[in-house]
Amino acid sequence: MLIISNNVTILESELHFSAIRSQGPGGQNVNKVASAIHLRFDIHNSSLPDFYKQRLLKVKDRRISKDGVLIIKAQRYRSQDKNREEALLRLKNLVQSAGFTPKPRRATKPTRSSELKRMDKKNQHGQKKNMRAKPTLDNH
Repeated sequence: MLIISNNVTILESELHFSAIRSQGPGGQNVNKVASAIHLRFDIHNSSLPDFYKQRLLKVKDRRISKDGVLIIKAQRYRSQDKNREEALLRLKNLVQSAGFTPKPRRATKPTRSSELKRMDKKNQHGQKKNMRAKPTLDNH
């Protein structure tokens, strides 16, 4: 059982693991041993609350197929067990991030004094720029 939070868990039976050969360099071992892990998790048929399911399906992530199946490939480590743990950790992080709702931003207005300070600073900066300009001959 994968524990996401106090009241949200994913049953082990909902997770489908398959061992595949890892990509990249690694000598003879990489050609013989299937140490990478593919984790498949069907979001629609899971025991997650509907809130989590909807949020997960809305996430723009290339690992989630159109059918609602999340596929995580873990191949960082040489051992199958460590890759399995990493895949579970990634799944847990993804579900937790989908369940997180950011605090809504409350619009505020700058204070009058801060606006005046900003305008004064802008005027000073403009005067500084004018002082750097070449002098002109004013024949009025």
